[in-house]
Amino acid sequence: MQLEIITPDRKVFAGEASSVRFPGLDGQFEVLDNHAPLIAALAVGDVVVTGAGGGTFHIGGGTVEVLRNKVIVLAESASA
Repeated sequence: MQLEIITPDRKVFAGEASSVRFPGLDGQFEVLDNHAPLIAALAVGDVVVTGAGGGTFHIGGGTVEVLRNKVIVLAESASA
């Protein structure tokens, strides 16, 4: 799936991922390839990306949208 992590200042990450774990407001959750459409609020915490361009990004809260195998994270702030 295609993943983008975007802040108001810049695009922090854009690339392929096989799974992504998020800090949801009610606890962590994970998105895999071909996940059902989803919009969720994110808490302060780590976004863990598994795949070719994997890594961990600390975000300051935000929102995630999953649609048609594309995941877009709109984060208040983010650092690798």
